[in-house]
Amino acid sequence: MSRALAAVLALLQWFAGAALVANAQDAKPAITAAVSVPQVTFSFDRPGLPVPKYRLTIQEDGATVYEGEAVWQGSGSTSVSPPQPFRSAVKISPATAGRIIAMGRQLNHFNINCSTKAKNIANTGTKVLSYSAPDGSGSCTYNYSDNKDVESLTETIQGIAETLDRGRELDHLHRFDRLGLDSAIIFLSQEVTEGHALELGTIVVSLRSIASDPELIERVRNRAGKLLALIPGEAPLVKP
Repeated sequence: MSRALAAVLALLQWFAGAALVANAQDAKPAITAAVSVPQVTFSFDRPGLPVPKYRLTIQEDGATVYEGEAVWQGSGSTSVSPPQPFRSAVKISPATAGRIIAMGRQLNHFNINCSTKAKNIANTGTKVLSYSAPDGSGSCTYNYSDNKDVESLTETIQGIAETLDRGRELDHLHRFDRLGLDSAIIFLSQEVTEGHALELGTIVVSLRSIASDPELIERVRNRAGKLLALIPGEAPLVKP
């Protein structure tokens, strides 16, 4: 090998080494950026439901993103629309968000076996709980859990999703089928009373819009106003 060729090869090796060092240095900030604020994510998947697939991402300060797919069937209609994607950013109460995050830490960031060992359990949907924070991360998948804390957390998060689903339905009916609002808001009131619909503050805009619409029948506006009165900081728009 000539001295000139050897010099060229040595120079090429030096450039390759310098590129590797530069790439390694550039990768360090990306690793740091991947660390997020504490958050819990709940994913649900069960075909055949009005909302067959969704995901709730809840941060410690209450910032929440609800996204998924929903089908809509008009009242009296047998036709069902194809699944439509939805996404909404809302805020739940810091107290509820704090409990959810604390439960994620208590359950070892969901690095546990949270699925029941029982056989022949009815399919209630595939659920995934995930935890992500600087102090750790993890996830677990289940249909039903024997862990009471996991089941309690599931009920809380699904209660938030239920409220958001009812709110989206109210918005749709308010725009396209005002007669359907009566039964829809009665159902929401029952869900709230029974503890199945939580965090009404996430649909406060929808309730305000209904309660203040003079073109709607009075009992619908009254029911919306009474639901508003259950939200901390909201003044009732109707007489008790």
